[in-house]
Amino acid sequence: QKTHLKSICLQYQLYLLLNSHFFCLLKNEMGLLIIFLCAYVPKTAAGHCKWEEVLKDLEQIKASEDIDVSLYTANTDEDKECQEPVMRCFFLETEVILHECLIKNCSKAQDVKNIQKNGNASLENNKLNSTTSAKCKECEEYEEKSFTEFIQSFVKVIQKECK
Repeated sequence: QKTHLKSICLQYQLYLLLNSHFFCLLKNEMGLLIIFLCAYVPKTAAGHCKWEEVLKDLEQIKASEDIDVSLYTANTDEDKECQEPVMRCFFLETEVILHECLIKNCSKAQDVKNIQKNGNASLENNKLNSTTSAKCKECEEYEEKSFTEFIQSFVKVIQKECK
């Protein structure tokens, strides 16, 4: 979240600079360099993995002994075109984890809520571009696995997305 805000601030400052001096900048070599940097810097900032906060929260909850549930666990080796449904499945199953946490009053409920908030925000941003292949499984078609196995698979899928 913080990195995203820094990127927006940087882009806005660059926008103001370019807006006021755009035509003057095109006339010299230094101006062209600035324009190039303006185009490059936001891409560098955007290269930051959008799932990093989710990974941190998964690390927080993985050792929780309060959570003892079986969860539909998507395969980590699904085709690239099924990655979004796989991610949606993992985030959908966090609802079950949160429900279990609230019943047992576990200490990791806030971390689970953070996973949902950050994950759903990232998935909403992708919704417009998404197309799901007919060969992708529904979440309930996957095998139910223990909480520990679920978290391990979830981490692998997110790390794969961040590469």
